[in-house]
Amino acid sequence: MDFFIKKVMIYLLLSSTSLLWRCAQEETSDKIMVGVSIQPLADLTQKIGGSKVSVFTIIPTGANPHTFELTPGIMKKMNSADLLVFNGIGLEYWLNNVLEALSGKKAVFTSEGLTILQEHHDQHAEGNPHVWLNPQNAIHQAKRIYAALTDVDPTNRAYYETQTAVLIKELTILDSDIENQVNSWKQKRFVCFHPSWVYFAQRYGLEQAGVIEKTPGQEARPKDIAELVETIKKIGARAVFAELQFPARSVEIIAQESNIQVITLDPLGALPQTKSYVDLMRYNVALMNRVMRE
Repeated sequence: MDFFIKKVMIYLLLSSTSLLWRCAQEETSDKIMVGVSIQPLADLTQKIGGSKVSVFTIIPTGANPHTFELTPGIMKKMNSADLLVFNGIGLEYWLNNVLEALSGKKAVFTSEGLTILQEHHDQHAEGNPHVWLNPQNAIHQAKRIYAALTDVDPTNRAYYETQTAVLIKELTILDSDIENQVNSWKQKRFVCFHPSWVYFAQRYGLEQAGVIEKTPGQEARPKDIAELVETIKKIGARAVFAELQFPARSVEIIAQESNIQVITLDPLGALPQTKSYVDLMRYNVALMNRVMRE
């Protein structure tokens, strides 16, 4: 009798597990699958899509977008997506080949329509791609994502519209809070490792006075380092802004020569506390505030 009861219990357990799995599969299949190139845009997409979307990030958090190479596994996921969301402006340097391979796949370039700042090296021939680090640009990108989602899934237009309105309000508050904080800073000029923060600087009246690595992957020469040390001393900078995605010995050398701090920023949401776009911006501004306010 006990053996019979055990068999029944095992059967019921397996049946319920199978049912739950099928329900999970059905729930996932009802969602719009969206592949997004970088984490900040993935968060915006998730906020707009809410329960109607399943979002995956193409470039892993912590990876360097300038050197990241697509894998067959990621390509397969991209091919299964209903929508692909990109930053554009050359950030996804592999994009043209991918779109050719995924012919007919719906894709949106969120930077389209923004004023793009120019750079002077081959890899970013289209201009500086780091537009999302200005919250006003992020609002523009959110609107582009909204339009793409409603195009793919017009049935849920009203839902996406409500979600987008909530997100834009949150980003508007963020922008105002950052502006108020930056306005209190005595130091308005900074030196950074990589030119990620030019849109941020332009928005809030700051000046990028020097860049260590002007061309991605090309270390600064001794002459460049000497010039940057002089610049740091001239403007009275108290720190050099490094980035998690770009570890470099030159940053430490410049900081030692200039007797200043190294502040490591995260423009791409590589940390557990920066997965949300709003949290990402507040995290970086808080770090900047330590050395810019006095």
